[in-house]
Amino acid sequence: MTELLPLLSAALVAGLVGSAHCLGMCAGISGLFAVKAEAASMRASVPTAFVYNAGRVITYAVLGAIVAAFGSVIVKASPNMAVGIRMLSGIIIILVGLQVAFNLRALRIIERMGGKLWARIAPAAQKLVPVTSLPRALGLGLVWGWLPCGLVYSVLMIAATSASPVGGAATMVAFGIGTMPAMMLTGLGAARVSGAMQRRGTRLGLGILVIVMGLLTIAMPLGKLMPGGMPHH
Repeated sequence: MTELLPLLSAALVAGLVGSAHCLGMCAGISGLFAVKAEAASMRASVPTAFVYNAGRVITYAVLGAIVAAFGSVIVKASPNMAVGIRMLSGIIIILVGLQVAFNLRALRIIERMGGKLWARIAPAAQKLVPVTSLPRALGLGLVWGWLPCGLVYSVLMIAATSASPVGGAATMVAFGIGTMPAMMLTGLGAARVSGAMQRRGTRLGLGILVIVMGLLTIAMPLGKLMPGGMPHH
């Protein structure tokens, strides 16, 4: 659990800070819940928005469990790779931190990897619009979780290095929870959240925090390799 904590923390912060990016990609979908807003109060639209976002997070969790399952197979086949995988996790966390702090898009290339898959899934999302019921909102969320997004894929790479399906799912759930505050808001509220997360000082501070988590993730396996390091139980 101790080794998983930096992954969960980094995923949560990446989701929170990256919520402005999520709004840019998904605000149009979230806006579907505001149809006929003149006649419906914000309180009435909250359940629909929550169910949609819950569906999105469920998809993230499933994807996290899948990629982590592959990671666990690799570790079981070659236990000596566990240290290398953990260090890779730290490096990815640091890259996410650099993206958060300085808007460095070093991981943009992985966003293109899901483009072809999304082209096949997108028609299913279109069939669920307009959102007129909670089941349709859940369905749309489940589908929209597959939307190609560099930030999501970056965190998926972190989840893969957890080498445990449960850990991978938990990492993606933490990321999804981080994105929910902004995604649950619409209109002025969403604009305020987006503005706050885009402030240079905010992004720099949280980005550095993520980078520190990445360094700690790398330090853990290195400490075990050094003479007098933590014993293996």
